[in-house]
Amino acid sequence: MKENTAILNHVTTTNDSRLTTFGKLLRMHKLDELPQLLNVLFGQMSFVGPRPDVSGFADKLTGEDRIILTVKPGITGPASLKFKKEEELLALQDNPAEYNRKVIWPQKVILNKEYVENYTLKEDIVILIKTLFNVSK
Repeated sequence: MKENTAILNHVTTTNDSRLTTFGKLLRMHKLDELPQLLNVLFGQMSFVGPRPDVSGFADKLTGEDRIILTVKPGITGPASLKFKKEEELLALQDNPAEYNRKVIWPQKVILNKEYVENYTLKEDIVILIKTLFNVSK
């Protein structure tokens, strides 16, 4: 990504001026996620779990929502599947950062809490299979 001091948030949309042409290509095909396989190999992440979030989100979780922080972050998860076209959705908004904070983030918290409270190996396998089919589309 190119540096742009005029953009003060971490929200990225499909038409973000900070994205390079090569970066857009990597993101479109989800190839920007490949380095996270190293994090899985080193035990810092798992394949399935809540996605790690930028500062200002996960560190602000309170009460029962903090259960999300008790598991390793994952490359994919239920929230990742639901919001697979998050960048496109945000690009349609007048204020992407606010929409992310008020609409998407609360839904992700609910999905991630449900995942942590009920996860099973079988469900993880289903999520992995769905992710593989969604990435190839």
